[in-house]
Amino acid sequence: MSSKPLPKTEAHVRITRQSWEDGLLKGEVRAGEFQWQFQWHFRQGDLSITPSQGRALIKEPLSRFLEQKDYQLEPGGDYAFTIRADI
Repeated sequence: MSSKPLPKTEAHVRITRQSWEDGLLKGEVRAGEFQWQFQWHFRQGDLSITPSQGRALIKEPLSRFLEQKDYQLEPGGDYAFTIRADI
């Protein structure tokens, strides 16, 4: 009995704007054939992602990434994380 390796996709994040005063982080994320824009209002814990196509695939993993790396993220920075799914 052989087990298949878990699927995974590399997601690439670019931070385009950060405002500590407004509690806001903006950027773009791409994974597979998809690309999204996001706004994270970190004081409220509100993450909005556009466009809606494929949003359900990225919202939870992106939210976890942002929460784990929040103080390390800077405008102009490029970051990556792995999603355990084929996107």
